[in-house]
Amino acid sequence: MADQQALDEVVEFTSGLIRIDTTNRGGGDCRERPAAEYAAERLAGAGLEPLLLERTPGRTNVVARFEGTDPSADALLLHGHLDVVPAEAADWSVHPFSGEIRDGVVWGRGAVDMKNMDAMILAVVRAWARLGVRPRRDIVIAFTADEEASAEDGSEFLAGHHPELFEGCTEGVSESGAFTFHDGAGRRLYPIAAGERGTGWLKLTARGRAGHGSKVNQENAVTRLAAAVTRIGEHEWPLRLTPTVRAALTELAALYGVDPDFRDVDRLLDKLGPAAGLVEATVRNSANPTMLNAGYKLNVIPGEAVAHVDGRFLAGAEEEFAATLDALTGPDVTWEFVHRTQALQAPVDSPTYAKMRAAVEEFAPEGHVVPYCMSGGTDAKQFSRLGITGYGFTPLKLPEGLDYQALFHGVDERVPVEALHFGVRVLDRFLRTA
Repeated sequence: MADQQALDEVVEFTSGLIRIDTTNRGGGDCRERPAAEYAAERLAGAGLEPLLLERTPGRTNVVARFEGTDPSADALLLHGHLDVVPAEAADWSVHPFSGEIRDGVVWGRGAVDMKNMDAMILAVVRAWARLGVRPRRDIVIAFTADEEASAEDGSEFLAGHHPELFEGCTEGVSESGAFTFHDGAGRRLYPIAAGERGTGWLKLTARGRAGHGSKVNQENAVTRLAAAVTRIGEHEWPLRLTPTVRAALTELAALYGVDPDFRDVDRLLDKLGPAAGLVEATVRNSANPTMLNAGYKLNVIPGEAVAHVDGRFLAGAEEEFAATLDALTGPDVTWEFVHRTQALQAPVDSPTYAKMRAAVEEFAPEGHVVPYCMSGGTDAKQFSRLGITGYGFTPLKLPEGLDYQALFHGVDERVPVEALHFGVRVLDRFLRTA
């Protein structure tokens, strides 16, 4: 059982990490090194020997190994990223990098994505060092850079250039699962992630004939691009159920006493009420236009126009995704991947998943653990190249009315102190038995 010092430290570390501004604006504009040094110092205080690794100066990763009692057992990777998305201070109730603790809540960018988990990891391993605890399996701890952009300076660099540090790791846990989902009818669900959609960030380019804005022009690049973007934005993608999503729907249907009719999934989702929000984004591929860029003067028709699209695809559906984009863009617009990572699947009948479920149920016996697939992606994609199966497990017991998922990349990101305490207890319980 985690001691009182661990409960105090998880709050201290969450606040301390938030106060270190690790905003990742993309394009290499970030510096994680101060946060990496903060984490490494606390790992060293637990008797570990953390390594600080960089592909690019200032873009620092931390890796350490906590040796278990059974050298023949597979190792477990425990990872969290140190960077955060931008935050506009004028929009917030408190400064996003204050790490302020007010009324039992820690405020700031990274409070849920994901400096809270980083702090939990630090608090747990330091408690083990104090109490003389050793888990059965080796635990490899990785704090990464650049997750909020391309991961090129983070998990991709580690997996590609330092695979030896993850020797023996067959499974990994990170963001974002085992949080309380209130369904509005008194039930508390705890979804554990066992899959991720693949990432397909796209650049669309339309070319045409440049000319005067007052002239007839049937080869207008802006018009061609706008038509393609509209087709993509309005496209209705067909249903595609992966094993993880099918398992999620099966368990939710049983919980709500409805027929798991997979012939009409949309009708099934309607019967699940708010709980449908856990799966509705992962029953299809998706492609959302997000950026447009064309022209340099109002009365000049440009010869080129560019758009960007955030595409996501399910396991086994990447070829369909690409073929659909070919059809939707048409003959006058080309497209290419600017960032592409595979979709992931993890078994929900594994011993590790069962132990995660048991750890949550021990401290939240009133809850209902269910599997789910993340609509977005995490560093688990890069680590999967090393044969590591990834789960989303950042346990938090949250009060009703706090929309956890809306806080990711949102304004007034925050986490209750009691949620952090729950997380430390559950993570400690899981890792001891894993």
